[in-house]
Amino acid sequence: MLYSILKGLGDEMKSYKKALFGSLIVGLASQFYINFYISNFKFSLAGVAFPLFLYFYNDINPMFFGLASGVSLFLFRVFFHVIINGIGGQIFTLFLPEAIFYIFYGILFYIGSKKIKDITINRMFLVAMASDFLGNMLEVYIRIGVDLFTKDYLIIETLILVAVARAGITWAVILVYKYYKLFIIKEEHEERYKRLLWLTSRLKTEIYWMEKNMDHIEKVMSNAYELFLKINNKEEEGSWTNRALEISKDVHEIKKEYGLVVRGIEEIIENRLDNKGMHFHELMIILKESMSREVKYHNKDIVIEYKLGKDFYTEKHYFLMSILRNMIMNSIDAIESRGTIKFIHYIEEQNHIFIVTDNGCGIEGEDLIHIFSPGYSTKIDYITGQVNRGLGLSLIQNIVSDNLKGDVYVYSEKNKGTTFEISIPMGELEGIIDEDFHIR
Repeated sequence: MLYSILKGLGDEMKSYKKALFGSLIVGLASQFYINFYISNFKFSLAGVAFPLFLYFYNDINPMFFGLASGVSLFLFRVFFHVIINGIGGQIFTLFLPEAIFYIFYGILFYIGSKKIKDITINRMFLVAMASDFLGNMLEVYIRIGVDLFTKDYLIIETLILVAVARAGITWAVILVYKYYKLFIIKEEHEERYKRLLWLTSRLKTEIYWMEKNMDHIEKVMSNAYELFLKINNKEEEGSWTNRALEISKDVHEIKKEYGLVVRGIEEIIENRLDNKGMHFHELMIILKESMSREVKYHNKDIVIEYKLGKDFYTEKHYFLMSILRNMIMNSIDAIESRGTIKFIHYIEEQNHIFIVTDNGCGIEGEDLIHIFSPGYSTKIDYITGQVNRGLGLSLIQNIVSDNLKGDVYVYSEKNKGTTFEISIPMGELEGIIDEDFHIR
């Protein structure tokens, strides 16, 4: 619980720091402006910087950011005014209306974002344009009063034009950023494809050695069985020792070969794979797409529902992906043709809880105590005799307990379904909190 509170406070503090940093940028951008014919009324680049920060840092509270930007702009205006003109003049009358513009802009943006929720680039243009126009209307009204509506419509037309222009610049900057990001991603994908091709070719070599050893294993098994028959029938007793020694030497050679294969695969993975961490929501995007393809591949009518808790960053994403993928695959296999699988994630005290539940065939009560035993499987093709264990529940339990210091629980009822629950300490997935409450 303390971990969750401290992490929440850390996230909130980061949001406020970003808002304060952004307000300084807005204050500086306000010094680049064009004067309007209304006294002390200026059109500045701050009107572009303000919505850009709100778009790229959507965890910032717009109202707090508007207040901070208004204060920042006011202080910058006063500072430069004093340097150029000296102390004197009606400072509040000169600069306070412009500060109010950003406070009002922040309120309007907050209301707009709450109504729209998902701010796309086009919606951003509309919200920024409306907020800019209405904010400028308020500022001009404070400066000249009802004359805004009685003189002529030139002021209003100009305010509309400026709002469209600044919102358009904001839209264009975001669009250029998105295209640049897509370009970078494309280059990264091409580079990853090259690395993947090289990785696959290396793995193919290791698979070749594994296939070769499979033939060797078959031969050793045949020799062992032949020795068993001779011992059982008490035939050729003088050859038993040499035969046993040959089998022992062959097993040792197979072990050496597999040791080299394992070492080769480990070297490939260490040198070629990107071992950086991943956010949970990114991992879930991959998992959802993968599971959707698996359902279609098995030609089953299965609905997978996802209920996700708070996002987090982990450097143990390979372990987590392997565990979650295989848990859902178990549920897919347990459903004959039609059913529902529910994936739930939430944080309880200091643990991440992952639950996979299905309405499949369930597990017999007497089998529950054996499901985590090595080699156990309920998925047998009685036509071919093949056993499909996926990663294997015993290995899943080992990964959870040994590598992630967590626990696995199972609840099942025959013909009603099964629920697997995995509990993993937050510190194991996300890192730890040090003495200064910094997350590592």
